[in-house]
Amino acid sequence: MTTQSPVSDTTVSSQAAQVLRALALDEDLKRRVPEDPVLGPLARKVARRFTAGETLADAVERAKRVLASGHRVSVEYMGESCRDPRRATAETDVFLEATRLLPPGCSISLDLSHIGLAVSEDLALANAGRLARATADTGREMMISAEGSDRTDAVLAVHRALCASFDHVGVTVQARLHRTAEDLPRLLALPGRIRLVKGAFLEPETIAHPREDPALPAVYLGYARRLADSGHPCSFATHDRELVHRIDHHLGGRASTAAPWEFETLLGLGPDRLEAMAERGHPTREYVVFGTEWWLYVCNRIAEDPQRLLQALVDAAA
Repeated sequence: MTTQSPVSDTTVSSQAAQVLRALALDEDLKRRVPEDPVLGPLARKVARRFTAGETLADAVERAKRVLASGHRVSVEYMGESCRDPRRATAETDVFLEATRLLPPGCSISLDLSHIGLAVSEDLALANAGRLARATADTGREMMISAEGSDRTDAVLAVHRALCASFDHVGVTVQARLHRTAEDLPRLLALPGRIRLVKGAFLEPETIAHPREDPALPAVYLGYARRLADSGHPCSFATHDRELVHRIDHHLGGRASTAAPWEFETLLGLGPDRLEAMAERGHPTREYVVFGTEWWLYVCNRIAEDPQRLLQALVDAAA
């Protein structure tokens, strides 16, 4: 009789994360799960932990609460890979409505593939230009979110084009991507906040560090230090306690509400880290998402820490 060697918890967690990231990219599941009469209600219970709700009104109320607690807030209308040009333009109109209705000072975030990048760079630039003008007129920052590495060149090209006319449009970079070592110096020469994340997408090791790579925190910290020392507007978007502590240590005594940096966490994750950094005098931000296309977003949040899968089971059964 043969026995199988036990599989380590780390290996199982890594495999679970890979599966979740693959599921996140399944566009058929993204459509079918929310519509399924059995799975849809269960999945929505899981999504509520990470999202403000499915409507703009939900996001407005949550944004008001975040601002009242002393943190900045960025709001994103969830969606990606929109391949219908008319729908991409209609989705841009939702962002424009958010610009009108969200509380003053609330930033707008978006995936460019939500508003046309999956169709063409020209369409994405036209729609992003409309939103850039609207956010400029209302005194808001506009933040372009990260997408898979196959879209990074196009994302950065649209961002660069917007920066020729606007100085309030930021962009997100992923510490995991090997190319960030070359992209970051170019971005530092442009206006707009740089948001540093680890990166949650399914990528080959030739393109990105694995999420479980023990070297990844050091890579992230290196970029964070460079951003902090540059004086360029930036966001340290991580829930890694040790990284937050080490960045705070690097900033040593320079905390100020007028600082060019900020510490950012996602809705439903890391509120204790946000409060701790606020108490130390750092600017802080909570990232709030809303909408019906929560499938990819929620799968990626769980994949970042497969222990959250257990919480998801509890939430689904509640």
